[in-house]
Amino acid sequence: MNWARSLSFSAREIVEPTSFGEAAGIIASASRVHALGTRHSFSDVADTSGVLVSLRQVPTDLVIDGLAGTAVMSAAVPYGRVAPQLDEAGSALHNAGSLPHISVGGAVATGTHGSGTALGSLSTAVRALEILGPDGSLRTIERGSEGFLGAVLHLGLLGVVTRVTLDIQPRYSMRQDAYGPMPWRTYLENLDQVHRAGYSVSAFTTFDGAVSEVLVKSRIPEYEDDIDVEDDLFGSPRLPGEADSESVTARDGSVGPWWDRLPHFPIASTPSVGSELQSEHFVPLRHAAAALEAVRAHSARLQPLLHVCELRTMAGDELWLSPTQGEDVLCVAFTWKKLAAPVLELLSVIERSLSPFEARPHWGKLTSLGRDEFNELYPRLPSFRRLVSEADADRKFVSPFSERLLDI
Repeated sequence: MNWARSLSFSAREIVEPTSFGEAAGIIASASRVHALGTRHSFSDVADTSGVLVSLRQVPTDLVIDGLAGTAVMSAAVPYGRVAPQLDEAGSALHNAGSLPHISVGGAVATGTHGSGTALGSLSTAVRALEILGPDGSLRTIERGSEGFLGAVLHLGLLGVVTRVTLDIQPRYSMRQDAYGPMPWRTYLENLDQVHRAGYSVSAFTTFDGAVSEVLVKSRIPEYEDDIDVEDDLFGSPRLPGEADSESVTARDGSVGPWWDRLPHFPIASTPSVGSELQSEHFVPLRHAAAALEAVRAHSARLQPLLHVCELRTMAGDELWLSPTQGEDVLCVAFTWKKLAAPVLELLSVIERSLSPFEARPHWGKLTSLGRDEFNELYPRLPSFRRLVSEADADRKFVSPFSERLLDI
């Protein structure tokens, strides 16, 4: 089952090889196979009718090249495990997801993201992928090569990624400050500026007429110990926040390493006991305010089913299947109570309301959209189908998800 125990895999077997050679043999002998990450998806994007291959028993084998600005690692390693090692070596990643528990390979394959209007998703840091193909042979796809922009965010349909090369930069420090509450109208009228108030910014609401909290994650300039921050954000006061705890990363303005401030949760924490469902919808930033008002029109139905909604901005990119392909976006991320039937019914209503604003769902989260909608939302999908056909002529890596929604 997945992390939230809301999805049962249909695979006949899950295997955990201890080497890439062993994984290659499993792939070559299977009729249907798919890579399995840390099971944090709420959709069946990683499922298969055949064999699921988890590489979590394979060593991380981290290789850092400061001169080249790269780090190479096993695709199965969680960000929270490798990030402190990068920091210790004087290096850092440009961004991080709210959960450090997710694997590098799984996050890249599904377009998982952090926050920051000027920051791309985690997939945009990829410089190269090493992939086991249908016959178990290994190939490398590098930035700049033909098809690279289609191969990075691949949904597991090109093979099993063994190792990932990421861009790195010199390590840096950050602080995290909390502001709120902020009246809804104030937030909408200043949305762009609110999300540019720090290196990474997240806002939280239940669509009750206010944004309950805005988390501003500020990057500390090189050679500085700290920075001065404002005591209010568009009239909303800075809150005392929380120091380091077992459940959340420090949001009291204290300075710490990038890997412990960019995520919302520490790697040692258990951020949920599975009592939730999730959906995320990426709306072009130019539509952000109107899209949020369209969602808020359903607030009476939303609030009984909603834990919280997190609002984040992200930079656009050129990756073919990226939810941020083409332009900057606002991500509207719902954490629902684990009430599947009413949530799915309301989700369909919300996605219809978001349709005029070109909203794209997160590949690893719940959606009611079908094949026609995905065809319309992703103009490079025909090119991606050709890429998959060339890499996997026997359709070894196809999944129920890809057949149902992508016609692959």
